Amino acid sequence: MNITVIGAGAVGGYFGARLQEAGAKVTFLVREKRKKQIEENGFKVMSVKGDTILHHVSLESDASNISSSDLVIVAVKGYHLDGVLLQLEQLVSKGAKILPLLNGMEHYEILQQKFGRSAVVGGLCFIITTLDENGYIIHTSNQHDIVFGPLEKEQKEVCDKANTLMEKANMNVTYTEDILKQIWNKYAFITAYSGVTTATRLEIGAIREVPETLALYRETAEEMQKLAAAYGIDLGSKFSEDTVEKAFHLPENATSSMHQDFRKGLPLEVESLQGGALRLAKEKGVDLPVVRTLYRLIKPYEKQ
Repeated sequence: MNITVIGAGAVGGYFGARLQEAGAKVTFLVREKRKKQIEENGFKVMSVKGDTILHHVSLESDASNISSSDLVIVAVKGYHLDGVLLQLEQLVSKGAKILPLLNGMEHYEILQQKFGRSAVVGGLCFIITTLDENGYIIHTSNQHDIVFGPLEKEQKEVCDKANTLMEKANMNVTYTEDILKQIWNKYAFITAYSGVTTATRLEIGAIREVPETLALYRETAEEMQKLAAAYGIDLGSKFSEDTVEKAFHLPENATSSMHQDFRKGLPLEVESLQGGALRLAKEKGVDLPVVRTLYRLIKPYEKQ
């Protein structure tokens, strides 16, 4: 398969590097600034799962220069999605399927409306990575997981091929035909996790030590479970309990990518996560007072 990765940042760069390391033909479609940085400093992954250096990297800043692509992994922040739609249009016109690894839910409707339901595969990832001052990818957790699967029956062939390829790479891969539930499960979890850590400015260790703040975390998870149910997705009666339990299995200094972005003074994905949840809730007449409060607390820092 010919793989295109849109975004050679902390997430797309990591998974793209692992795929190339396993023998896949990978092209990174990046902005000029990132392209120049990689050309000057090289492409390096420093990981608890093993370091790797890509000595030969295919970099493009214009999709028209990519002659063939079977699968496009989209790994940009939600607020950058609009900016890559024209590039995606060129790749889809050449037969590529889209595998989005974005946070949130609303991007599926955006992509499906523009490119058709058959073009968009279901996917998500779990990983803690960041870029250092040289643009090297720093991976600090045992998680480096991709979960994906077909949203339409006609996608099964390309998903089977992608699964065969990904299973050879240094990453954890789960291929499931119940991908929609998995997408909602992550969305519900990350909306609670990012919302509470960012709004409180606290790492998970400090949150779990204060019963009242831990209760806020539980209530956020309960609201997201209710939202999923309104869309026909049963996350299970123990979802909120399990979400809280996870807090006690994470390192004390663990936090969300949104909280990390807040610390760095970067834009925040509050509209993709908490804002998206409120819009989805409005469509179904569901009230999410805790999520709404977190959204209002974080919103002033969205474009800091």
